[in-house]
Amino acid sequence: MAPHRRPLSTPAIVLVFSVFIAASCGLAYELVIAALASYLLGDSLLQFSTVIGCYLFAMGIGSHLSRYIRDDRLLRSFVEVELLVGLIGGCSAALLFALFAAQSWAFRSLLYGLVFIVGLLVGMEIPLVTRLLNQQSDGERPALGDLVSRVLTFDYLGALAVSLLFPLILAPWLGLVRTAFLFGLLNAVVAAYTLFVLRRQLAQAGGLWLRIAGVLAVLGVGMAMAPRLTEWAENRAYGGTVVHGAQSPYQRVVLTRWQDDLRLYLNGDLQFSSRDEYRYHEALVHPAMSLRPGTRSVLILGGGDGLAAREVLKYPEVQSVTLVDLDAEVTDLFATLPELVSLNQGALADRRLRVINDDAIHWLEQSSNTFDVAIVDFPDPTTFATGKLYSVPFYRLLSRHLAADGVVAVQASSPFYVPHAFWCIDTTLREAGWHTLPYHAYVPSFGEWGYVLASHDAAMRPPTQFAVRTRFLDTATAAAMFVFPPDMAPRPVQPNRLDDLALVRYFEKDWLRVAPD
Repeated sequence: MAPHRRPLSTPAIVLVFSVFIAASCGLAYELVIAALASYLLGDSLLQFSTVIGCYLFAMGIGSHLSRYIRDDRLLRSFVEVELLVGLIGGCSAALLFALFAAQSWAFRSLLYGLVFIVGLLVGMEIPLVTRLLNQQSDGERPALGDLVSRVLTFDYLGALAVSLLFPLILAPWLGLVRTAFLFGLLNAVVAAYTLFVLRRQLAQAGGLWLRIAGVLAVLGVGMAMAPRLTEWAENRAYGGTVVHGAQSPYQRVVLTRWQDDLRLYLNGDLQFSSRDEYRYHEALVHPAMSLRPGTRSVLILGGGDGLAAREVLKYPEVQSVTLVDLDAEVTDLFATLPELVSLNQGALADRRLRVINDDAIHWLEQSSNTFDVAIVDFPDPTTFATGKLYSVPFYRLLSRHLAADGVVAVQASSPFYVPHAFWCIDTTLREAGWHTLPYHAYVPSFGEWGYVLASHDAAMRPPTQFAVRTRFLDTATAAAMFVFPPDMAPRPVQPNRLDDLALVRYFEKDWLRVAPD
């Protein structure tokens, strides 16, 4: 006969519900800090892995330390832990943003210090709640297994709720800073409600109520001031006035202005400067278009700013352009903000162009369209998420969507600053069955920048002239682009495969060699 499961008392129900909220808050802080670390430091896999590892290690220490709290201080200690984790976790994203422009060692010290402290406090919550529940029974105490199963059930349900809400609703709509403050407020509310329900079990609670009020006030003000704080931190970090800042489901999108210079940053990485972007985009687009005269259909992967599309649309014979960019936040911004529409000359509203907001790999797998020219303008392969877009399988997939005499142009980072990464992209294209022509151009905002032309024509030769008007490219410039001096000469590298994203390692190793701390 199965043992009778006793119903929970009202105080016990409050404590079990507090487990649900506390688990939600604990995971939320972990996700916020890991996401911020990946946005600001790059290499999302490394950041998430080290943040989660440090957090779980700290939870284990917190769980161990909870054993030293006396039974007569359980309620007071639980309320104090909830207030501390709410205050520190709630302010964590704001503190990290405030230190955004500081030296790398200072930022990382604060990052992992916050992770450890929050993990330590969260690790104390479950043992304290379990012991508190054990105290709430009248007469015969419930079985330990029954207590643990109830506590862990609600703990895991809270974690599930946040893991779904964070990427779909919280981060895109509230942003990371306000999300952290919101969960800090939830922790403080749990502390207040628990103390209210169990107030008869704790004498002299006036000091706790004052602390609850103080924490709620700090977090409430922080929640209200979060947009201003983020703007201040980004103005300080980027060295210009932030004219647009938004958190999409995929990245932090920031547009700055300094005098007549507009700059776009994605996750803190510069994407272009309006003063010299024409050099980058002319070098990316026109060599491929010149090698495929009479091009009618063009595919642009990435390039949600519409600047590559602007160059493609200079060719009157082009009848259709398909632009596939993951982030609608970027394409909407460049289709509506007057300064940006002027910069891309209204390319995103051109009747010949179709914008598709989708993952490039997913779209290529689903589409049956073929194109004369493809322009691949993805962000640098700084993470494993972007590294897969430069892999052998991706280039083979792309090959199925090119005409037999089609041409591809790929942005390939800097052959000067990250030479192994640059030549890895060239090697990967050749491994995927393409014939390649690597080249480079000087873009003042970036330095020497690299590209690769790819075709199935083994006789492909560098272009010598251009059929449309350009500001940077001419016959002499084009000839020089395909010549590599000794300091940018080819390196022996491996191709970039999905099961071993060597390109990301090459990029990180090269960049660490030249980047300041």
